[in-house]
Amino acid sequence: MNRASTFMMAALLASCSPAPAAPPTRGATASALPAMRGFTDNYVVPVTRNNPEMGQDFLDLSFRLESGRAIAAMSRFEGPISVRVAPGAPATLIADLESLLGRLRKEAAIPISRTDQADANIIVQTVPQKALQRAVPNAACFVVPNVRNWDEYLAMRKTSAVDWTALQTRTKAAIFIPAEAAPQEIRDCLHEELAQALGPLNDLYRLPDSVFNDDNIHAVLTGFDMLILRATYAPEMHSGMSRQQASDVIAPVLARLNPAGQRGGTGVFPDTSREWISAIEAALTNASAGTRRQSAERAVNMAQQFRWGGTREGFSYYAMGRLQVGVNASAALAAFNRADQIYSTSPSLQIHRAHIAVQKAAFTLSAGDAAGTISLVDSAIPIAQRHHNAALLAFLMMFKAEALDMQGDSVAAEAVRVDSLGWARYGFGSDANVRARLAEVSGLRP
Repeated sequence: MNRASTFMMAALLASCSPAPAAPPTRGATASALPAMRGFTDNYVVPVTRNNPEMGQDFLDLSFRLESGRAIAAMSRFEGPISVRVAPGAPATLIADLESLLGRLRKEAAIPISRTDQADANIIVQTVPQKALQRAVPNAACFVVPNVRNWDEYLAMRKTSAVDWTALQTRTKAAIFIPAEAAPQEIRDCLHEELAQALGPLNDLYRLPDSVFNDDNIHAVLTGFDMLILRATYAPEMHSGMSRQQASDVIAPVLARLNPAGQRGGTGVFPDTSREWISAIEAALTNASAGTRRQSAERAVNMAQQFRWGGTREGFSYYAMGRLQVGVNASAALAAFNRADQIYSTSPSLQIHRAHIAVQKAAFTLSAGDAAGTISLVDSAIPIAQRHHNAALLAFLMMFKAEALDMQGDSVAAEAVRVDSLGWARYGFGSDANVRARLAEVSGLRP
């Protein structure tokens, strides 16, 4: 399994009105940057959907791969689970891993802990990004069963030993993360890949509240994700179960674990077309720009035809809008507005709307609409913070700082800008990346 390429979360803001990206000179950006910020609150995206719906999600997540291949038997670790970090990892990885393991113990009731022993069940290893991309070109990071390090993976990657569908019980796995990645990307990789090392092997584009969705909208494990993992490790479940056996017990398991979810619902969903998945994946790859735009348009057309609404149709428009930025500004804005309209239909899609807000802010800022920019980002900033997305939060604050400057409030602008930089250091990594993002936003001003 792998966390998808970060197309949608990397440099989100190609200029709407091309402007030279001059090195920023304001305040803290001209000298040393402020200290890196981090999230200390315990907010978790809550479980809001009904149990019949989530029971179907559990089965589709646990008994299929992303490719659509069926998994005959569920597998999991049996007994206490140990996690080791290979030498060379950055300090932020250790801190974020400890926080994640604490959540897994508390929220998913999984007996998991960090160790320095070489025979740990799960190894986390940082690998040079170029080497990782040569092996799996469209993955930001990934997890593999039955190997302990990168060399073992390279030796075994074309064998059945690393086939998840062949497992009856999980005993060891390795998570590979790019060594040069920003702290947030490393954390996001830890959350998704460790969750998949432990439990579900599929991603579902229909999920509005989960990291098990290749749209990469959610950065950290949600309440839904923890519930799915807790169900995976419930005593009623065991390695080797068939889909039918799991189907027979998942309803009472969820009733016990999530009594608030015992309400109406059928758990029946229109499946996601493999043709749509292929189109959206093509839109997110490193193909030519024209090919990617055509693929996004196909995804939009199919989503309209199927009348999906929600995450899949919204993401189709989001991808199309992103690929029209710098090519056709009116088409890009129309796509973002349509995505926002779709996402506005459910309170569970607030973080999706926050991603759209940063795109729309690029248009209002470049049009000289300071008040409109501030209105957009002010509604999205607390959402980005609650969802622990420092990169998104930093971008939103950078927009607000520029808009305040345009209104002549330079003191407030500088305070917001400096505050954004602490989050940017976590979200974007190197000082050069932070300054480049700040210059990118500043360059949008008319």
